[in-house]
Amino acid sequence: METVGSLVDKLSINELKIYHMEEQNRRNDVDEKFHEDCNLRLSILKVQRDDLREELQTLIDDVLAGRKKFKLYRQMKMYNDKKYRKN
Repeated sequence: METVGSLVDKLSINELKIYHMEEQNRRNDVDEKFHEDCNLRLSILKVQRDDLREELQTLIDDVLAGRKKFKLYRQMKMYNDKKYRKN
């Protein structure tokens, strides 16, 4: 199951890709084929964004309705705990 954090991370990366692809699409020093490629990629990125948004909203709705619960995993770090050292 995806977590809220992982979905927000994916959405953030996706938004950056959209931003930079739109920036590339505004270039005047490229040919029409380049713009067509940018537009194709933008349409795919926007579909991915919409899918991620829907998945995040569904997860939030499920948590609020009690259909899903988050698990809390405690850290089990040993490297700074003296009782786990041999010497």
